[in-house]
Amino acid sequence: QVQLVESGGGLVQAGGSLRLSCAASGGLSNHFMGWFRRAPGKEREFVAAINWGGESTHYADFVKGRFIISRDNAKNTVYLQMNSLKPEDTANYYCAANLWAGTSSEPIDYNYWGQGTQVTVSS
Repeated sequence: QVQLVESGGGLVQAGGSLRLSCAASGGLSNHFMGWFRRAPGKEREFVAAINWGGESTHYADFVKGRFIISRDNAKNTVYLQMNSLKPEDTANYYCAANLWAGTSSEPIDYNYWGQGTQVTVSS
């Protein structure tokens, strides 16, 4: 059983940066990992995903060139470096893990979810 705990959220001004972390208990070296977000009144949406070795990544179009997903399997941690933040990036950010679906953008493909960390970007 994998348990995921996100951290690193907070309040930042537009144009600023944050780095989110997702710490896993139970080991995640053989899991694909993803970040999703949900803004108030909106559906949960895919942000980024990474394969188990870290060589393959997948990004939503709206974060390409701004966000970077990475992982450190020795630390059982996945990161989301968020740069050039915009007010529309304000959301609760969740990490998720799956064993079989690759760097999928579909929430239904992920088996394990964290509780989320809030990111608020002020204009």
